Amino acid sequence: MGARADFEGWVTKNNVVCGDGLIIKENAFAHNDRQTVPLVYNHDHNSIDNVLGYCELENRREGVWGRAYLNDTESGEIAKKIIQHGDVKAFSIYANSLKKNGNNLLHGDIKEVSLVLAGCNPGAHIQYVDMAHGEDGEHEEAIFSFIDDPEDNGNDETIEHSEETATEEAIAHSDDKKEESKVADETKETGKSIKDIFQGAMGKLSEEEQQAIYAIVGMALKDDESNNEGEKENMKHNVFDNDEKQEGTVISHEAEGVIIGDAKRYGSMKESVIAHSEEYGIDGIEWLFPEVHNMNTTPEFIKRDTTWVDDVFNGAHKVPWTRIKSVFADITEDDARAKGYLKGNYKKEEVFSLLKRTTQPCTIYKKQKMDRDDVVDITDFDVISWIKTEMRMMLNEEIARAILLGDGRPASSDDKINEQCIRPIYKDEAFYSIKNKVAFAADDTDAIKTKKIIDSIIRSRKFYKGSGNPTLFTTEDFVTDCLLLEDGIGHKLYKSVSEVATALRVSKIVTVEVMEGVSREESGVNLDLVGIIVNMKDYSVGSDKGGSVNMFEDFDIDYNQQKYLIETRCSGSLTKPFSAIVVESYTAQG
Repeated sequence: MGARADFEGWVTKNNVVCGDGLIIKENAFAHNDRQTVPLVYNHDHNSIDNVLGYCELENRREGVWGRAYLNDTESGEIAKKIIQHGDVKAFSIYANSLKKNGNNLLHGDIKEVSLVLAGCNPGAHIQYVDMAHGEDGEHEEAIFSFIDDPEDNGNDETIEHSEETATEEAIAHSDDKKEESKVADETKETGKSIKDIFQGAMGKLSEEEQQAIYAIVGMALKDDESNNEGEKENMKHNVFDNDEKQEGTVISHEAEGVIIGDAKRYGSMKESVIAHSEEYGIDGIEWLFPEVHNMNTTPEFIKRDTTWVDDVFNGAHKVPWTRIKSVFADITEDDARAKGYLKGNYKKEEVFSLLKRTTQPCTIYKKQKMDRDDVVDITDFDVISWIKTEMRMMLNEEIARAILLGDGRPASSDDKINEQCIRPIYKDEAFYSIKNKVAFAADDTDAIKTKKIIDSIIRSRKFYKGSGNPTLFTTEDFVTDCLLLEDGIGHKLYKSVSEVATALRVSKIVTVEVMEGVSREESGVNLDLVGIIVNMKDYSVGSDKGGSVNMFEDFDIDYNQQKYLIETRCSGSLTKPFSAIVVESYTAQG
């Protein structure tokens, strides 16, 4: 055996902690030192052509090293070429007569070394290390898996093991060829075995579901066929499991077929296995599946789009008092105009009126409570901080909504925010909010309606007397309609939202989700709100020193409840005449 080996690699590595805790101890295969064992292809014993040569084993301190020598047969030459080309990179061995002490494997007997294909089982993810061919003489690592000897009819425990993969994955890999040959006679009509169908179904699952299925069934499938002598062939058994097979914990080919067939009906292979677990004698099978992992520790709020709230709050003018009074002198009438003088005539005094409006504050709040037992039991995240965040977020949205539109509650509701204290721009007097009403004909298309609204907004801009360049608060539907407008040859009129804003003479466009579907009735005509044009600098929000947003906490001893209150006392009003334009639309009658 002094000849140069065709290829070499590690058979075992000592003191390797396996996925299930098993440790291969030094000299576990010492009696195999310098022994030669057959080298075959894919553990296939049906044809002598599958014998490729032999493998010389060497026991080392690190483990067992294997030197493989290919024969001169046609199969041996083919194997040499595919190894040199890197097509096959993995060893697999049969070993039996295993002895162990707890998790330590102390003894085993290697019977055969086999070349196996990489990735032949979609459920087995084995990391292969390139084996160096004899030409360069370098040694690189290869992965070996342990399984039992199919020709050994004894009751010795057997093992399938790899250094870096789960035990069930290695068993599934080495089992492919044998299972196909066992059911070949039964499946001549379809051309596929139950094993093929099972592997195909497993390949469609996620890696987590595959690992769960392999962990449950262990790929220890009961063979329903008898051999020519009427005896059952030994099944591959995982030494990482209990020392003895448990009665009723294996799944037959027939049961496996039922599970696979029902997988589509139940929605997944996992659910199908659970549904049939009691029928096939596996009690509490759901305990074996991996724990559900939370994608986000803190629950995510399902809420409306509130990005517009900051535009309302940050743009509003803040004053340190709650009672807002506005006084104006109307000098637009002719009596206030300067006059020409003729000698000898009487000089007339200027006449103009004073206008005044006062806005009082109101309290807006949000209250929440939690049982203290729940607060203590929730340990994954700070539930109190999470609740406070929600309360502040909802309070801000409610105030911003009251400023822009009103809270939408009927006047009879006890929870309604007083509109004389927080004056909605949408409902304010015409002296402050100009009402621009756009009429549609009954047969107008969406494009025609949109163009009419755009034209009306541009024309009404001359009535705006507010500060600077205002903002358009509108709906997503209106923005979409503007972007869909086309000219006579199909070109888009506006390529972006900023181009729409430029055309409408506003600084920017802000979409408001709560504005969708808002309407009011006037003189029997239903007016749908399209948008509000305003510079929030002209809207004053007042709050005294003690009326800013405050959070209060209290503990109810009688009911063991933690209670939280957030509230503010404020007022709000437009303080500049003609500083907003409310755009509405309606369908003209007749």
